[in-house]
Amino acid sequence: MVSIMRDEYDIKKLNPRRNPYAGKIKQQVTMNMNTSTVEYFKEMSSESGIPYQILINLYLDQCVKEKKKVQFK
Repeated sequence: MVSIMRDEYDIKKLNPRRNPYAGKIKQQVTMNMNTSTVEYFKEMSSESGIPYQILINLYLDQCVKEKKKVQFK
């Protein structure tokens, strides 16, 4: 069976619903970090094979779940 594809498709008609979770998954931020901190996570990245940005996000998620507080001395 041979199917003929149209030259153009109206994408809005193919998938009219927007993903309600798309904006809630992650939020892009820009921040300045100490070079030593970035290098630490990049080193962990090379050992684990997980991108360093994901490792930073995982660590921050863990801090939130454990309700860790920053201690100033």
